Amino acid sequence: MSSNLSNSIRTLRFLHNEMTQKQLAQAIGVTRQTVMAIEANKYSPTLEVAFKIALVFNLPLEEIFQYQPDSD
Repeated sequence: MSSNLSNSIRTLRFLHNEMTQKQLAQAIGVTRQTVMAIEANKYSPTLEVAFKIALVFNLPLEEIFQYQPDSD
C-alpha cells in the first residue's frame, strides 16, 4: 500500500544546519526511528507531531507535507 502523503523533511533538515534525525526527534518528542519512518513515508504522523515538525522549521504544514488523493 503506497501512502498518499509525502514530505520534504529530509531536505528541510539539510537546509536547517544539517539537523540530524535524532535532533529533530528530540525537538518534537518522538524517537529517531519515528522520524526515519515519517521521512520514508512509511508512517503518517499524528496531527500533533505534524504541527510540532512545522514549528521546528517555522513553516506551514502544507510546505512540509503534501497529500495526493487517489485518482480512481
